[in-house]
Amino acid sequence: MNTVDSDTVLVERRGHVLTLTLNRPHRKNAIDVATWDALYEAIRDAERDESVRVVVLTGAGGDFCAGADLVAGRGGHPLARMHRVNDVALALHELSKPVIAKVRGVAVGAGWNLALGCDLVVSTPEARYSQIFAKRGLSLDFGGSWLLPRVVGLQQAKRLALLGEIISGEQALELGLVTWVKDDGELDGFVDELADEIAAGPPVALSQSKAMLNAAGQQTFREALESEARAQSVNFATADAPAAFKAFANKTEPEFTGEWLVD
Repeated sequence: MNTVDSDTVLVERRGHVLTLTLNRPHRKNAIDVATWDALYEAIRDAERDESVRVVVLTGAGGDFCAGADLVAGRGGHPLARMHRVNDVALALHELSKPVIAKVRGVAVGAGWNLALGCDLVVSTPEARYSQIFAKRGLSLDFGGSWLLPRVVGLQQAKRLALLGEIISGEQALELGLVTWVKDDGELDGFVDELADEIAAGPPVALSQSKAMLNAAGQQTFREALESEARAQSVNFATADAPAAFKAFANKTEPEFTGEWLVD
């Protein structure tokens, strides 16, 4: 990989799993301009690297992310700055590989929406979540206005946005805002096993399922069926579907490579 060299976004590779760690623990991993740029480049590099099958996003020092760093210097027009933030949100949303957020400590503001932008969220019960924007005189950003109502419905989204209340990992689980809650001592091992399980799956098929689910809210049923038909046609052009059929017949486990049967 040609990942940008950055002290604020650490990149670690383990097999087919890539871990991106926000590394500003002195600021609870609040994201400044340089970190937005580094995170964008790291996500784009993960997209381009065919050997990466799963991305894990986490934070250093016991916190996930305290959102945008409102103390750090902010040059340029506010709209230009927000477009830079939006580039990261889009890159994460459109990343074809599954992304797991591993959350300890605070995940507030854009930091919470960074986690919500991932495909799966694994949290400790003590983690603290807040759409804190209203407390700072701001409105939702980093996709929160789109993500929240799709996850929890309109009324609960308004509750979270208008009050800016802090909720725990357990409360977030009850609302469907995290996928699993694990005790701190179990979190790393659980996420490693989860990432390995997904990485062992058929990469092309999983990528297509992710894309179709993301698009489902904007499609009719007819359009979704047509997308499924096209996706299955693509799957039959890889070695993975035939390998799975053969393994099923032989009562063995398939090995998925994502290799194409056509040039």
